[in-house]
Amino acid sequence: MPEAKVNITIVGALAAILTVGILVGTILGRQTSQSPTAINITDDLGREVVISGTPERIVSLAPSNTEILFALGLGDKVVGVDTYSDYPPEATQKEKVGGFSTVNVEKVVSLNPDLVLATGGEQEGFVTQLEGLGITVVALYPDNLDGILHDITLVGDIAGAKEAADALTENLRQRIENIESVVENVDKPKVFYVVWDEPLMTAGRGTFPDDLITLAGGTNLGAAASGDWPTYSLEMLVAENPDVIVLAHSKSAESMGTLSGWNSLTAVQRGRVYQIDPNISSRAGPRIVDALENMARYIHPELFGG
Repeated sequence: MPEAKVNITIVGALAAILTVGILVGTILGRQTSQSPTAINITDDLGREVVISGTPERIVSLAPSNTEILFALGLGDKVVGVDTYSDYPPEATQKEKVGGFSTVNVEKVVSLNPDLVLATGGEQEGFVTQLEGLGITVVALYPDNLDGILHDITLVGDIAGAKEAADALTENLRQRIENIESVVENVDKPKVFYVVWDEPLMTAGRGTFPDDLITLAGGTNLGAAASGDWPTYSLEMLVAENPDVIVLAHSKSAESMGTLSGWNSLTAVQRGRVYQIDPNISSRAGPRIVDALENMARYIHPELFGG
């Protein structure tokens, strides 16, 4: 009888151990299945990047990237921004990591980011440098409004804000399509976009202002010139005689109208000179659709209540 009791006790103990083992295995299995898995993405520079889990510490090297992050509700995860990130106001309270072309790599590293959002052009060298230090870097460098929407979706996917990104891009896309549908079959007034006045510079083909003017139902005079931001002579401007002039610098429409030669322009004589905030018309962020709606009112006030 004692031997039988011992056997029963041993069997019970083994069963208990087995039960605990099954429970632990189940919990671990659930944790494993729920843990974020690495995803592979291709950024706007054509780089294959592996995102290992959801980032919790993000550094932005461009104002447009910063605006995307905050628009997706990821502001709390932003630990550093470039010195030009001024929107939303909360972004100005973040640690600064240098200018657009003067990134302080040591400062970025000291913030221990698990994701850096950079851009292309002048920042490609910093992308390579940071990647060489073992930091995950994704470059956002869109060509047009469709590219901006794509990048918003991309950030949502890699930063754990997919639902917010889907909702935001759906809203932005609907606003873009609303404007396109209204201007689809209307005349396309000639538009001159002034980037700077001395020397006179405009927006060429393939720039964001060019995309805005086209989508808003206008013809960008700068698209015929060579380069992204070509210079323009007053003689050329008078010869083209734009119907609408959009200013993206600090001088007012009134002061531009007093310049020699400008008062002969149709746009000046008819009061069709407008000012736009370059931070919304040139940044590759969500507010560029605000710029599009403004542009539509400037070019077609009869359709959009300008």
